[in-house]
Amino acid sequence: MDEMKPKMVIGLMSGTSCDSIDAALCEVYPDMRVKLVKGINWKYPVHIRAKIFQIFKGEASVQDICQMNFAIGKCFSDAANVLIEEFGKPDLISSHGQTIFHYPKDDKLDDISLRSTCQIGESSVIAKNTGCLTASNFREADMALGGEGAPLVCFADEKWFRPLKKNVLVQNIGGISNVTVISQEHPTYGFDTGLGNIAIDYCVQKFFNKPYDKDGVLANEGVVSDNWLEILLQDEYYLKNPPKTTGREYFSPEYIERTLRLAPSEPKDIIATLTALTAKTIVKAYENFIFPDTSIDEVIVGGGGAYNPTLMNFIKKYLPKHIELKTHEDYGISNNFKEAMAFALLGYCTYYNIPNNMPECTGASCRTVLGKLSN
Repeated sequence: MDEMKPKMVIGLMSGTSCDSIDAALCEVYPDMRVKLVKGINWKYPVHIRAKIFQIFKGEASVQDICQMNFAIGKCFSDAANVLIEEFGKPDLISSHGQTIFHYPKDDKLDDISLRSTCQIGESSVIAKNTGCLTASNFREADMALGGEGAPLVCFADEKWFRPLKKNVLVQNIGGISNVTVISQEHPTYGFDTGLGNIAIDYCVQKFFNKPYDKDGVLANEGVVSDNWLEILLQDEYYLKNPPKTTGREYFSPEYIERTLRLAPSEPKDIIATLTALTAKTIVKAYENFIFPDTSIDEVIVGGGGAYNPTLMNFIKKYLPKHIELKTHEDYGISNNFKEAMAFALLGYCTYYNIPNNMPECTGASCRTVLGKLSN
């Protein structure tokens, strides 16, 4: 293996909310530190984004998926090229791609496992349109070893937050919420706690024709329906033991519409209750699966949810009083670009053939090198 050196890496990430492509130019160091040079949120063209949501809804043909794999690859390369025009070519691009389906269940067909995942955004298109070596397809190797292929950001959390020498929960709130448990007494592990912003965003779009609840204003003006909240909390996912992952396949538009049958009539109350649900399920996951074995000093929140003061206030309300609530920004890590930075690190490890999954988080049978390289 080549001697490890600092590398300039562009991390590319588009999450469950599919609101934009996050592109983060980073300097990645051999000790696994990642310094953000510049990040941008590159908006999908309107018809491309609409087609992605058609795929999410199962309304797309094989032809659509084939074509969108290349089209989204072009979008990812366009996002990267904005940074390349300003800073020059990096040593590596590391792309998560756009997840269109994630199926961690071990169902069988002819006694062959159907556990699988699919991210589109063809890496060869990114490599050819940027002229840069491109790492991609990070989830598949973990799933081939019996893992859930997620959460992968635990690897970065371990490298960045274990040096704090205290017990912390690193909570990402994107479309889905996931937590990494970093304890001085136990190996690092993590899992998806459940809904993040998917249901909130869906209902804000449905009732207010806005893409999301900016600054949590709508939720703050509503009243939480305790009865509906209790019904929502009974979903089987929240009771399932880790390791576990979920996504838009489970918390689908059809799922949300079914839950709305019992919702309060006032739309702002719906947004308030769904925001409380995200906070409550996060804290209940801690109570059920973490607190019995681990004492926690603080919770460090990142992702879009960190910018929602109403959501943050709910989390603070539900947390035990002795636990501090902070954000990634308190530790010099961008709330907005944290996941893109994490994939920059994962790609750096792919380049140097360093195992970069965490079986304690994903359930894989062993450590392995995630990602494939295209040039």
